[in-house]
Amino acid sequence: MKQLSSKRIAISFGMLALALATVLAFAPAQAYANVQKSDVIAGETVANRNLSAAQCPSVEATSVLLMDSDGNVLFERNADEHVNIASITKVMTAVTAVEYASLDTEITVSSTAAAIGESSAGLQAGDTLTLQEALKAMLWPSGNDAAQSIAECVGAQILKEQGNASPTSTESVEAFVRAMNDTSAKLGMTNSLWANPHGLDDGVYASQEMYSTARDVATLANYAMKIDAIRSITSQEGGTVTVVRDGATTGVELESTDELFGVVDGVLGVKTGFTDAAGECFAGAVEQNGTRLISAVLNSTSSSMRFTDTRTLWEWAYENMIDYAAAQTTQTTVNANGTTVPLVAEVADAAWTDKTIPATLEDPNQTFRVFALAGNVSQEVTYYDINGGVKAGDVVGTITYYQQNEVIGTANLVATQDVAAPNPLEALGIWWSRLIGGFSGDDGVADSVCYNEVELIYDKSSLSAA
Repeated sequence: MKQLSSKRIAISFGMLALALATVLAFAPAQAYANVQKSDVIAGETVANRNLSAAQCPSVEATSVLLMDSDGNVLFERNADEHVNIASITKVMTAVTAVEYASLDTEITVSSTAAAIGESSAGLQAGDTLTLQEALKAMLWPSGNDAAQSIAECVGAQILKEQGNASPTSTESVEAFVRAMNDTSAKLGMTNSLWANPHGLDDGVYASQEMYSTARDVATLANYAMKIDAIRSITSQEGGTVTVVRDGATTGVELESTDELFGVVDGVLGVKTGFTDAAGECFAGAVEQNGTRLISAVLNSTSSSMRFTDTRTLWEWAYENMIDYAAAQTTQTTVNANGTTVPLVAEVADAAWTDKTIPATLEDPNQTFRVFALAGNVSQEVTYYDINGGVKAGDVVGTITYYQQNEVIGTANLVATQDVAAPNPLEALGIWWSRLIGGFSGDDGVADSVCYNEVELIYDKSSLSAA
């Protein structure tokens, strides 16, 4: 067989590499392979918004929701589909426990709790610890033993307050689960059902009916992050849990299962989850530049991908957050201090026939943090009824700003200069002028004028004020 020279082989491989590079250059970017036309961004599908894949987050999880701390939903996918959520259940356990018991409540670890298996905080039968320490043992390493212990002890306390002086362990857990469902209902989580305090759904727990949704999980996580006792725990990478064991106080070192610590700034943690039925799940929270995001990533494709999905959502949201300038005018005026400021409006002074009050914003540099892909901003101007003199700095009106018909903020209009009321002789002349003008339909008052024009938002880079 004829041998190819090394030079010809090198050329052949070079041509193959060039051809492959050409194909890849024109192939769709793999990074956007998991953007779906049915994904919903700020209330509308990707298809309806006519967004390119590059403008959307590419995530692997089958059920997803991303919101800000005000409950504004930025992204969702199958957000109302009933799914198992595994150990994310422990967030509801934490919220319920804090609602029904004080943080210094004594939690005793039973033999049942110590032997529950799966993820564990390493608690032993007979250990005692406060509820605050038990929450750490549950939320950091996802301790099923801690979750069971909390349910047994807080559930017993609930029953004792209801008149059951000696409840069994089973009765106590059942009472606690009822409290979980009651708490869930109060939070408006209408698509969640809780059956145990830890989220296990196999073995002896396989027959229990339990489910939640990405929307409910995000709602729960958002609420939990407003509880200092919970947020102070989940926002740490781990630490020491103080336990009384065999009569002596000891410290148990535990680590969080959240792998985003040290990777993303402002991580507040929350909770991981995994079972075969639930898949890889993560409810996360982060806060950067004063904006908190809450995410629910359910049934992602791997343990690491649930964190990649979460990070993708967070980065995409923050990249599309802009500081929208309240003052959007090319007109300027000089205020009483001699400073040039935006001339936002001229407000009619009904004491005069021809005078208006130059007005700027109370804070000319005021901005509102908005999500650019949610759509354009509109404004509504309200002028106060002015009928006399005003001083520089007096509020003479307001502007209300909207995005998707939701109020995103307000700004006060303030006078930039003093405007005196007419003296008696001037007032007489104004009266006479209006009397004459009234016969022709002239009300004898100048018109208010707004110079502020809302800037269109098409994407993050289109807003010059951002």
